[in-house]
Amino acid sequence: MPLYEHVFLARQDLSQAQVDALAATATEIVESNNGKVTKTETWGLRSLAYKIQKNRKAHFVMLNIEAPGDTIAELERQTQINEDVIRYMTIRVDEHEAGPSVMMRKNDRERSRRREREGE
Repeated sequence: MPLYEHVFLARQDLSQAQVDALAATATEIVESNNGKVTKTETWGLRSLAYKIQKNRKAHFVMLNIEAPGDTIAELERQTQINEDVIRYMTIRVDEHEAGPSVMMRKNDRERSRRREREGE
């Protein structure tokens, strides 16, 4: 079955619980259409390079998906309808990355550097 990475950006004024609900909704859409979500990562509230629909920040969420193409088409259709999602991108990959993604490793590195600076 084809493998995909689906990343979406949710509006900055949503709570973390609402963002988690959006991820759960995306997971339900995939699983109801004969697909499987293998990993869900929430990258948190991050600044955007430029304003998107009057938003300077957004909640980033990534899903690793195993599903046929028509399932992805339905997921993207539902994502377009949702007003809380300001951008999304789905990419077909040869294999999913094992362990945390680059963004999660980057966040961990930044946290450890901050702790080191505060300890000095």
